[in-house]
Amino acid sequence: MSEQNQQQDTLQEVKDIRLMMERSSRFISLSGLSGVAAGFFALAGAGIARYFIFKNYYFRYNELGNWDEHEFIKLKIQLIGLAAAVFAAAFLSAFYFTWKKSSKQGISLWNHTSRRLFWNMIIPLVAGGVFILGMLQYSDWRFISPACLIFYGLALVNASKYTLTDIRYLGYCEIVAGLINMQWVGYGLYFWALGFGALHIIYGVIMWWKYERNSGLFNKSFDEKRG
Repeated sequence: MSEQNQQQDTLQEVKDIRLMMERSSRFISLSGLSGVAAGFFALAGAGIARYFIFKNYYFRYNELGNWDEHEFIKLKIQLIGLAAAVFAAAFLSAFYFTWKKSSKQGISLWNHTSRRLFWNMIIPLVAGGVFILGMLQYSDWRFISPACLIFYGLALVNASKYTLTDIRYLGYCEIVAGLINMQWVGYGLYFWALGFGALHIIYGVIMWWKYERNSGLFNKSFDEKRG
């Protein structure tokens, strides 16, 4: 065996050891396709929300010439229901693509690392959800979109310690978008579409291209080497 082949084998062994260490300390089965799917669901939800707002509120407000509390309550229920549907669709798509990727890698979807990832992400999300419900209780809609973006960004940054570090940069972008949105509260729906829609799609495409485009060949070579 030539010296060059020995160096290549040594380099491959180092890569394999690094991959095994990452698998034991970080949940690396997050799929970029889940980000793309969540982004499309968010954009669709933003489009439907815009239709609800202009069709059911602004048009009727202009026709009546005054504030209709009944129509506002109806609008609030529609938007909350829509947000819940978008969240459910994004969660289910993320679960499906992550489960599919973890199955190909031969990694359990629910293990010690994924549990740590879950808890570090869910705590900021629950805190943000309770905070947003408080604003809804007092019918203060101005800072709901910034709060969604900021708390979600904090959750991503907090969870990035237990998964691919690239997710941290998505969290930073969400936080910045939320802070900018606080200066233009009248454009919350557009910032919501930017943060949860466009940024998710961009992030998902980058992650897929970076980690999953040739992942099948890499995992095959890793398994053959390990065997």
